Amino acid sequence: MDWMLMAWKKYADFSGRARRKEYWMFVLGYFIMAIIANIVDSVLGMSGMIGPYGPLTALLLLAVIVPSIAAGVRRLHDQDKSGWFMLLGLIPLVGIVLLVFFCLEGTKGPNQYGPDPKGSDAATFS
Repeated sequence: MDWMLMAWKKYADFSGRARRKEYWMFVLGYFIMAIIANIVDSVLGMSGMIGPYGPLTALLLLAVIVPSIAAGVRRLHDQDKSGWFMLLGLIPLVGIVLLVFFCLEGTKGPNQYGPDPKGSDAATFS
């Protein structure tokens, strides 16, 4: 559970590095919350009120924009890549490259964005 909340604790922190586990657990937590919000919207008969979404799902989408971009930037930093690579997600089909980057292992040891989050010199997430 701590791994899912880590990105929320670093809500708008675009510096540093994020392990694969931190990023993908955040994505899993978001996916679960989106399913629950969508189910609640459907049960309450509010689906499709805001475009294809209900109000709870739309609020969740708005609430998760900043932490998801921040977690993605930190994930790219772990591979010693600039956060500007996140803009690849705006290009149809080319954005798949981001998925590959997010799945790759990070740089071992410190890089220009900070210490290795897997290393012993990395700070804990408390």
